[in-house]
Amino acid sequence: MTTLKEALEVMLARFNPAKAKGINAVIQINATGDGGGQFYTTVADTKAIVSEGTAENPTVTITVAAQDWVAITSGQLDPTRAFMAGKLRITGDLGLMMRFQNMFN
Repeated sequence: MTTLKEALEVMLARFNPAKAKGINAVIQINATGDGGGQFYTTVADTKAIVSEGTAENPTVTITVAAQDWVAITSGQLDPTRAFMAGKLRITGDLGLMMRFQNMFN
């Protein structure tokens, strides 16, 4: 099984700078359960960086079970379905989250 950290590295490798043009945001990911942790992705100047820990003022906060985030990033779980089923909770700028999927496709 892929770990949360490995899933975030894969997500970062899929980053498309052209889709992030004009975005300056911090996305906090709070992954719960086995293998969970706190990470945040900073998107600025068409670059993305993933850091471990808690961002001071995130634009968006995602709360999800670690295994569900791994499934989302591997394409085994649709993020919209996960959100609708309550497996993926989002607070903050929901419009940014619609673009997030395209930035890291």
